[in-house]
Amino acid sequence: MLPFCGYNMADYFAHWLKIGQQLKKPPLIFRMNWFRRDRDGNFLWPAYGENIRVLKWILDRVRGTGRAEETPLGFLPTPGAIDTEGLALGPGAMEELTSVDKGGWLNGVKEMEKFYAQFGERLPGEMWNEHRGLRNRLEALQG
Repeated sequence: MLPFCGYNMADYFAHWLKIGQQLKKPPLIFRMNWFRRDRDGNFLWPAYGENIRVLKWILDRVRGTGRAEETPLGFLPTPGAIDTEGLALGPGAMEELTSVDKGGWLNGVKEMEKFYAQFGERLPGEMWNEHRGLRNRLEALQG
């Protein structure tokens, strides 16, 4: 978005953080990598048409009924929390999809530090605090 923002992105981030602080019930944020691959290069998740299974789990989480476990990244589905009945999933696919790739995430954290650094002192401290927290949680992760 950098080329499309007419002002400093640090100010943009600060604006949305301020908006979020004003909300009585901020929205939950979910992330899914539909394109994650196994060691042989095959997609772990079977197909676009099956995304509704993950979306159902997200809705269950919003309603407070979806089963999850806390990880350094946030909450991930517990085994069986996403309906996989009838799917042609490879052995261990769900375990891989719901695992935390410590090395990959730590590499991403380093890249985010470069991105954040370009905004200098204007970047909201809350973003650096969250970033450091993520890095610390990942570094403490066993394995």
